[in-house]
Amino acid sequence: MTVFEIALGLVFLVAGGDVLVRGSVGLAKRFGISELLIGLVLVGFGTSTPELMTSLLAALNGSAGIAVGNVAGSNIANILLILGLTAVICPLRVEPAALMRDGPANLLAALAFTGLAISGFVGREAGLALVLSLAAYLTLTYRMEKGTRTPSAELHRSEAQLVVPPAPKTGLPLSLAMAFGGLAMILGGAHFLVAGATQLAQAAGISDAVIGVTIVAVGTSLPELVTSVVAALKRQTDIALGNILGSNLFNILGILGVTALVSPLKVPHEIMQLDIWVLLGATAILLVFSMSGWRICRREGAVMLLAYGVYTAVVLTKALG
Repeated sequence: MTVFEIALGLVFLVAGGDVLVRGSVGLAKRFGISELLIGLVLVGFGTSTPELMTSLLAALNGSAGIAVGNVAGSNIANILLILGLTAVICPLRVEPAALMRDGPANLLAALAFTGLAISGFVGREAGLALVLSLAAYLTLTYRMEKGTRTPSAELHRSEAQLVVPPAPKTGLPLSLAMAFGGLAMILGGAHFLVAGATQLAQAAGISDAVIGVTIVAVGTSLPELVTSVVAALKRQTDIALGNILGSNLFNILGILGVTALVSPLKVPHEIMQLDIWVLLGATAILLVFSMSGWRICRREGAVMLLAYGVYTAVVLTKALG
């Protein structure tokens, strides 16, 4: 029953995330919202909604390990697993202007997460600071790129077109039904995933933090995986990289921030010892690889995949040993 709950939760999260994003983007286009704003906010928030609902529900259920581990593990998986796999499929082209803005922001967010993890606690004040930082970043980015045709602005517009290709406007009732239906599916999926993951941790005699950085993190990152692989197959590799950079920012500043505002989080010891440092290292590797010729080649993608495999093996070995 535990495995079934986890599998059902993952299916609902992935399907619900896709339906929610498509419905929200359809509503935004219906009301004349620019593709820049859609790509910058709705797509980034929509693909991170599974992580948000899962972390919120886990925190409210007293499973801080799943809540914090989900954020750390999702960002690690986004970089090492998803970008690594995407680069192996098709080398990633890096847009320098977009990286110079989003790269340092990702590094600062990872450093802030590291500081909070070392302190052992993410309180409401820290959560508010994270959420306000995300709002400031989005506002600044939108103002910088509004009305321009810069490469970074085009990247955010392309993200919206990748999710919902140009087509006749979706009817308002259908868009509303998709948005609310997708949200309901995500809520249901988060419930099944958290319940199943908690039971699995108890049955296996391991901490919920380990489940959070592995099964839950990879599961909630599936929307980013789908988006990035589709972008790679379409040779729109700059969108794949932009999707991950945006998702990682939303995860730390938005999801961790909102979750801490609702329910202050105690950071598990395992995450302080290993996972947060792997996240910081993965972020640094991403920036180094991205700036080496402004592309991430297949060999670098393979290195990232290998690093993720080693990290997962170490986590599971420590937990089961």
